[in-house]
Amino acid sequence: MDPQQELFLAVRERLIDLFGEGSVYDTFLPPEGTAYPFVYLADSWLTDEPNKGAVFGKAYQTVHFWHNSPKKRGTLTNMMLKTKQAAHKLTQTANFTWMCASTNQRILHDTTTAQPLLHGVIELEFKFA
Repeated sequence: MDPQQELFLAVRERLIDLFGEGSVYDTFLPPEGTAYPFVYLADSWLTDEPNKGAVFGKAYQTVHFWHNSPKKRGTLTNMMLKTKQAAHKLTQTANFTWMCASTNQRILHDTTTAQPLLHGVIELEFKFA
């Protein structure tokens, strides 16, 4: 399996374990009326370097978090912390060994809906072999 897809599935599985299947979305954002908070697996990308029959490289996964109560920033940041902790514990999948090399985190105010939202973004960088 492609390393990027294998990482995506592993991260998705861990997010479902943490937050429940009904709170984790991928491919498309959830429909209007979805309960907050929720998590969305977004972009993923891969940089690989073949080496004598083996593949080494880096895979990246972006995870978005939304909450509809700006007064519950702690809830959002706790979800983000749990996600980063789970990422650092991800060390093995069926075909690859992983190490979470870095995480980037930011919290934005989102005014794309009638109700102001908190929007958290985590970018996970994994090295794999």
